[in-house]
Amino acid sequence: MTTVTGRTALVVTGALVVPLAVCLAVVPFRTDVANTNVALVLVLVVVGAAATGRRAAGIGAALSSGVWFDFFLTEPYQQLTITDRTDLETTVLLLLIGIAVTEIALWGRREQARSSRRVGYLAEIVSSVRLLTDSDTPPSVLIAHVQRQILTVLDLDECRFHTRASGARPRLNDDGNVTRNGQAVDVERDGLPTDDRIELLIEHAGVLHGVFLLDATTRVRHPDLDRRVIAVTLAQLTGSALATAPTHEQ
Repeated sequence: MTTVTGRTALVVTGALVVPLAVCLAVVPFRTDVANTNVALVLVLVVVGAAATGRRAAGIGAALSSGVWFDFFLTEPYQQLTITDRTDLETTVLLLLIGIAVTEIALWGRREQARSSRRVGYLAEIVSSVRLLTDSDTPPSVLIAHVQRQILTVLDLDECRFHTRASGARPRLNDDGNVTRNGQAVDVERDGLPTDDRIELLIEHAGVLHGVFLLDATTRVRHPDLDRRVIAVTLAQLTGSALATAPTHEQ
């Protein structure tokens, strides 16, 4: 954690200092270089800062670029005052573009991370299907395997197998939604219930073969619908495997 914090501080510091260095380097040539060209260079600096995935770095670079561009490269020099309308427009656009680029870059990184997680979840389902379709795999091994995967997908404290459902606990349903006493729980806003375990039924063809008890009581989790549906799918695959297992193995 200390290393991550130190790296973040270093990146943010660099994002604040590099625009200053660029503006200082241009000062001797400011009468010969168009301010719009300098602004484009500063936008590149902001893009680089935003590409680190840290909002503070991207926005810090945008603000630093605007301030030092104004201070060193617009008349009157060495003052935070702009008298030329074109320079004022350039400064404002530099700030706006810098902030917009930062948000777009962060959105792109979030989508990339989300896609990577989905690929990982699909890989888990594939591995489960292979194990569940292996007739030589004991039901206890199947159940333990799926428990671990559901634990990871939903980021739970614990996932237990039980032979019966109580019907009184919150429930993760086939459509991925969570209900309590027949009322929907807004998982995206409020998170998974933390005051009780959540039931995930293991069914096949309408026959109950057990239930996974999902424990998320130590802190609030907000698994999205995709992750909840994957957990349901894993439970359904388990139900299918248990339905075809020999009676003595069940």
